[in-house]
Amino acid sequence: MEGIVFIGIQASGKSSFYKQLFFNTHMRLNLDMLKTRNRERILIDACIRAKQPLVIDNTNPAVADREKYISKLKEGKFKVIGYYFKSTLNDAIIRNELRKGKEKIPQLGILSTYNKLELPSYKEGFDKLYYVSLKNNKYIIEEWNDEI
Repeated sequence: MEGIVFIGIQASGKSSFYKQLFFNTHMRLNLDMLKTRNRERILIDACIRAKQPLVIDNTNPAVADREKYISKLKEGKFKVIGYYFKSTLNDAIIRNELRKGKEKIPQLGILSTYNKLELPSYKEGFDKLYYVSLKNNKYIIEEWNDEI
């Protein structure tokens, strides 16, 4: 069983990455869709009980944001994998400008998340960590090495 935690600012490619790699195998949990932490908690608990692989597709910028997911997943005997989405602030703002409707968020929201962003670490409890970047509209996945 696998619990995946995405880490990265808005418009860094997280949801598109999910759709390409995990849509057919992992349940996607995202606060934009669920709207409340209570709904999120209910679904996480259900996935853990059902041994259903899942992806936490939120920004999760700080260690404290990730801790609640990692501890629950570990209690459920899930392998915890983190994907850190490398993106410059400028690139994310440009991608966000291409979004339509509710998907487009205020620039201040991206800046706020960027200012909270803390690099993940194996010390948090991850079993595996990866960097993800976008180059020529293709995802590049690299092993974590504690340096960017």
